[in-house]
Amino acid sequence: MHVFIAGGSGAIGVPLTRALISGGHQVTASTRSTANAEMLKSLGAIPAIVDALDADALTRAVVAAHPTHVVHQLTALPKGGPKNARDLEATNRLRIDGTRNLIAAAVAAGAKRIVGGSFAPMSGVNDPPAGVEAAVAAVRSMESQILEANSTGAIEGVVLRYGLFYGPDTTSTLEMMAMAKRRMLPAIRGDRSLLPCIHVEDAASATVAALDRAPAGSTYDIVDDDPVSFSEIVRAVADAADAPKPIAVPSWLPRLVAPYMAKIISMRLVLSNQKAFTEMGWRPSYRNMHDGLARIRAHAA
Repeated sequence: MHVFIAGGSGAIGVPLTRALISGGHQVTASTRSTANAEMLKSLGAIPAIVDALDADALTRAVVAAHPTHVVHQLTALPKGGPKNARDLEATNRLRIDGTRNLIAAAVAAGAKRIVGGSFAPMSGVNDPPAGVEAAVAAVRSMESQILEANSTGAIEGVVLRYGLFYGPDTTSTLEMMAMAKRRMLPAIRGDRSLLPCIHVEDAASATVAALDRAPAGSTYDIVDDDPVSFSEIVRAVADAADAPKPIAVPSWLPRLVAPYMAKIISMRLVLSNQKAFTEMGWRPSYRNMHDGLARIRAHAA
């Protein structure tokens, strides 16, 4: 395969590039940054510096790459993760307008398939909490555009709904570990949340499988075997960082100091990776976040 990864320097773009290169595939990876272009080149990819919101420039870049497959991993999230709805506005636009531009570019390039990386905590919400409606609508727009392109015969389309990313090189995980060491990452008393997670390397392996083996028009939840509460995430991160035991705070405190994040971390979503196993033969390497983060501690030792 020759794969064009739109958003190749992101949290999953980098491990996906590594996985594809190691599998003998050719990769062209887009980025908006010259510095990231050098990093992608060091991984063995052909960098393409382009803004996905510039439809003409994106089409030129994709057509020039002559890909057989295209992957949509476009986001514009702050390095520390979104703290409020405004932090998602740029990503929302990429999921709406960027998706439209990328599908058109992939079709113009004669690509066989496009795989879109969606976000399970947003796509799986039927009654979104106040403040995240725009993000939910953007995720659904991205998914529906890809599946509509498939249904009309323009290009094969597959949607992957990833859980919350974590991993040893993931910015959000590293920041949480730093907070845990300072006891600034609390657990929640009476926490009833249930959050789908996925190690970035498992997300990458699922994407490779989808490029080659997923039936066209399919949608999959790409999540660990065991969902965990936010407080379990906090404890797993603290263990991986060899940090002190997290303090526990009442549930009203996050709603007071970080209302947007409190809505996300209080979600209760029960998702399964069984369909991905049945149809693509894919299984995550790590059952849950405790297993996935144990590797960090093992490497540190």
